Amino acid sequence: MLRYYSSLRALLVVLRDCDPLLYQYVDGRGFFTTHGQPSKQIRLVSYIYAQRYTDHHDPEFIRRCERVRGQFMLTTALCGLILVSMLAMLIWF
Repeated sequence: MLRYYSSLRALLVVLRDCDPLLYQYVDGRGFFTTHGQPSKQIRLVSYIYAQRYTDHHDPEFIRRCERVRGQFMLTTALCGLILVSMLAMLIWF
């Protein structure tokens, strides 16, 4: 989770420099604050999940998005595995 968090933070730094409008669209400045807007955070997640970054002009941004997407998929799979394991333990015992 820490790697995912730091990769997402690095992505936002790159995003601020290469595409300021998208940075504002996903609330880059308030992304990790307590007053961050969840709907805008979900926009970034859906942007990365749907791979809409592939047409972007900055290769560094594309690379960072691919890294965050891979880590997101691994984290999601790990959470799913934990839930299935816990369910199996409840049924078994």
